Amino acid sequence: MDFFKKRRKKKESSNNNQQEQQNTQDNQPKSSDVKEAKYFNHRTNLHFSIRFVATLVDEEILQRSVLPYLQEEWFEKIEDIYNILPIADFEISTDITQIEQKLYNGYILLRTELERDSKFAFISAQKEITRTVSAPEIEFSVIGPKEAFIESLDQNLNLIRKRLPIKELIIEEFKVGSLSKTKVAVLYINGTTNMDNVQTVRQRLNDIDFDTVSDSSFIEQILSDNHSSPFPAFLDTERPDRAAGVLSQGKVVLLVDGSPHALIGPTTLVEFFVSFEDYYINWGLATFFRLLRIFSVLFSILVTPLYVAALTYHYHLIPTNLMATLISSRQGVPFPPILEALVLELTIELLREAGARLPTKIGQTIGIVGGIVIGTASVDAGFTSNVLLILIALAALASFTTPVYKIGNTIRTIRFPFLLFAQLWGLLGIVFCFCILLTHLIRLTSLGRPYLEPLYPLRFPDLKDTIIRLGFNKQAFRPLYLQTKDTLRFPPKDGKRKKDIDE
Repeated sequence: MDFFKKRRKKKESSNNNQQEQQNTQDNQPKSSDVKEAKYFNHRTNLHFSIRFVATLVDEEILQRSVLPYLQEEWFEKIEDIYNILPIADFEISTDITQIEQKLYNGYILLRTELERDSKFAFISAQKEITRTVSAPEIEFSVIGPKEAFIESLDQNLNLIRKRLPIKELIIEEFKVGSLSKTKVAVLYINGTTNMDNVQTVRQRLNDIDFDTVSDSSFIEQILSDNHSSPFPAFLDTERPDRAAGVLSQGKVVLLVDGSPHALIGPTTLVEFFVSFEDYYINWGLATFFRLLRIFSVLFSILVTPLYVAALTYHYHLIPTNLMATLISSRQGVPFPPILEALVLELTIELLREAGARLPTKIGQTIGIVGGIVIGTASVDAGFTSNVLLILIALAALASFTTPVYKIGNTIRTIRFPFLLFAQLWGLLGIVFCFCILLTHLIRLTSLGRPYLEPLYPLRFPDLKDTIIRLGFNKQAFRPLYLQTKDTLRFPPKDGKRKKDIDE
């Protein structure tokens, strides 16, 4: 008997707490877009009320698919909506704490006069305001699909599902941000992806304690293994074909509601110089373009520091004919090479930043006209040499060859430490700065996996799709560093077999 008394008291206490919470919510100031209306059913004379947030609910759904059925069909209690509503997404609940969360996620709260405080229903009627699917702007390619992610999570999932119509593609949804309640979808292929990577992502998403998450960039920084590194820990892409491709390799993809970019992890440094368009052309051409990008990045980072080091400490290493050209170009320049280089580098960055922030047509005009005018004027005024101006322009041009925008920002930034070390110790300073950078990259990880793989630790089988790209018949195995459950993409003998024309 004591057990049943305690149980009855506990239930009454729970009901009282819920009633107090509801009274508190009803007494709080209401936003102007929170609407509430009362109606009655013409057949049973049952009075009912609905509450919704007008800015989140599609009122056409409300007027066409909800109210006419609730007013005209036989409706005596909440459970009757199973038989009368033509909407699949609704839920009957007795948990009063769900009301606020559901209302501000685009649901309609339905209550009847007889069951007002004991039972209610949430009817889905979200208003979708999104732009149409368009061509990629950052990762644009001449060959291949012309579709890019948009700000709608459901639409982005649809773009991936179309490319991977398999039941093994698992989508797990999380909500992050104490204020924003942003939906984050984690995608992986069951039976292929290493579940340790999935579990790492799950744990870090559950541990997020942040108020507002507006974009995938927030998730990237919060989930990063090293928050102080200038190198991105996740590869971000706006291309659904790239996201589907890495899922088949055994990687994890994160999609954030409101963001047109997907995050891919774990990733490696070499992947930031790989364009997905490389897979749409011959493997020999793709290898050439990848080597060109890597050479361009090294040139962009080192050419200005080498200029400063050579003219400051190692001018005896410069050939005589070239030295004559450098001397004639620097005649009348009152500044040392380091100051000359810094001024030009900062000028290029100012032009690049101004062009990026202005509208497209004006930004292009500012970049071209500003570069020509400032460059010509600085040489004529004797503030800089024409040789350094050419090198700076080539370095800026080379930095644009990277297909991923965020690694381009990193390359632009790390040029300045190399410049300072070149001024301090010449070539020795450049080597010392390179050793610091290499040490940092060796220690860096992405979801616990080595960032420099397959260069360090060295894995020869993974080299087939990094700096060089071999043909598809040579890529029968998934990358070793991902430690996938299913390592085989297709039987190797099928890739080597050549069919006769009569077969």
